[in-house]
Amino acid sequence: MADRLTKITTRGGDKGETSLGDGSRVPKTDERIALLGEVDELNSWIGVVLSHGPSQTIQTLLEDVQHDLFDLGGALCFPDAPLLSLAHVERLDKAVEQLNQDLTPLKEFILPGGSPLLSWLHIARTKARHGERSMAHFIQNQTQAEKTTSHAIPYLNRLSDILFIAARHEAKHNNIAEIYWKKEKSVQG
Repeated sequence: MADRLTKITTRGGDKGETSLGDGSRVPKTDERIALLGEVDELNSWIGVVLSHGPSQTIQTLLEDVQHDLFDLGGALCFPDAPLLSLAHVERLDKAVEQLNQDLTPLKEFILPGGSPLLSWLHIARTKARHGERSMAHFIQNQTQAEKTTSHAIPYLNRLSDILFIAARHEAKHNNIAEIYWKKEKSVQG
């Protein structure tokens, strides 16, 4: 990265606008900019998960995810750029299969918690779902050509699944009891 970021503070956004990768200026309230922020926030939450020492399997997977999310943010900076590829989605599909192999089938809903690592995985999962909803809204407002070059919605959908499965995987790997929802604890129960 030879002098790519020589100046971090440019003051270019002081009036409520920012530049896209193609040089065009848009308001900071633009839907694309909001979505960029959500992708960045999700990537940051995954960084929190990584800082809590997951197993090597989850660490490797989430490091790849962080690069994918950075790619997605970069693509969002350029109008008409493809938003991820089918290969990104297929990599997560393969990871879902591998992680699910050793897990017992669910018979009850799981509540977030059990350990800091599991809790952070669930926070990241909910941020992925939020990003998925925002991406769906964003894509809905794009042209037909832009819609066909996007694999971002399926990617974020799989990512939220992966983060849920990763929490289950880490619970098993670290011998942490999962917290199940119990009907008798519900006021309606």
